[in-house]
Amino acid sequence: MASPPRLSLITILREWGRIGCIGFGGPPAHIALFRDLCVVRRSWLSAEQFEDAIAATNLLPGPGSTQLAIFCAWRLGGVPGALVGGAGFILPGLGAILLLSVLFLASAPPSWVIGAGAGAGAAVAAVALRAGLGLIPSSWERARDTHPLRWALYGGAGLIATALVGAWLVLVLIACGAIELLARRPSAAGDTLASFAFVPLATAGAGVGALAWVAFKVGALSYGGGFVIVPLMQADAVSHYHWMTDGQFLNAVALGQVTPGPVVHTVAVVGYAAAGTWGALLASAVAFAPSFSFILIGAERFDRLRTDAKARAFLDGAGPAAIGAILGSAIPLALALSETWQVGALALAAVALLVARRGVITTLIAAALVGMMVALVGGPLPE
Repeated sequence: MASPPRLSLITILREWGRIGCIGFGGPPAHIALFRDLCVVRRSWLSAEQFEDAIAATNLLPGPGSTQLAIFCAWRLGGVPGALVGGAGFILPGLGAILLLSVLFLASAPPSWVIGAGAGAGAAVAAVALRAGLGLIPSSWERARDTHPLRWALYGGAGLIATALVGAWLVLVLIACGAIELLARRPSAAGDTLASFAFVPLATAGAGVGALAWVAFKVGALSYGGGFVIVPLMQADAVSHYHWMTDGQFLNAVALGQVTPGPVVHTVAVVGYAAAGTWGALLASAVAFAPSFSFILIGAERFDRLRTDAKARAFLDGAGPAAIGAILGSAIPLALALSETWQVGALALAAVALLVARRGVITTLIAAALVGMMVALVGGPLPE
């Protein structure tokens, strides 16, 4: 297989930054954009190399499309390329969501802003439901011939944990992965569970603040796609630390969907609510740091990771639990709605997303417009 070309940092910054600006639509759109750039138009990577990159990054916790962006930049520009490409992909959306955070989390925002946020937030539960349902087919395809009953149990555990343990959902995800590893290879499970358990213990012992810990869970201990960050953050941000109201958290998730780049940008809104601009920057840095670390430290070993049976087994347990958590997150998100018209907006969004198969961004913008119209005619708005 031919070695990839070596690109200049200017080229990487330009191309990865362009995708960071136009990358609306979440991981599927990001993967399509990078494939079009690296494989189809420029032939910098072969189709096989790109598919191997997707397979390897899918085995890692954290934001998959961000790790794919960093990994492709690493293949084409080494460590400097990874840093420049990752920054180019992340920073445009981060800047946009910080500006929107100032508007939507202001102490006395205009009524039309409250209405737009309430409308878009009302649709978030339907977005979560669609995200979870969309992950089921491929996950079930891998499990149905080997462990269908365990797959269902892992999914149920994730769903129930979202409602019962909230902020510590991550331990359920890790436990499901370890159980699946034990079921396939008893001798390896203890070491794997211990290595994952060490991470939260080490973090707590290091005196890292609550905001950094929440962001770390999002960036280093989340499995199953970008939307699994919603149940990981909601209990901490709203119920435990009281950084945000339910309505503000719904706004945060909606903003993470309608801005370009990684969905994980939602953590910046939580950080802003907790500690202003510096809190947003801290939360973002902590959430994205593991993605850079995984690539810079382990990229040369990705070929072995992709075929590693232990890694695959762990993900086959944690993945279904994450899907259950995403589906379960729709329940508290829906219960957070406080006005009758928001329930109607949620119902319409569910029809648009699940029946008419409309796009997420289009649906959220339409729901925001509904909320703006309610505000303009003097309708009731969330406090």
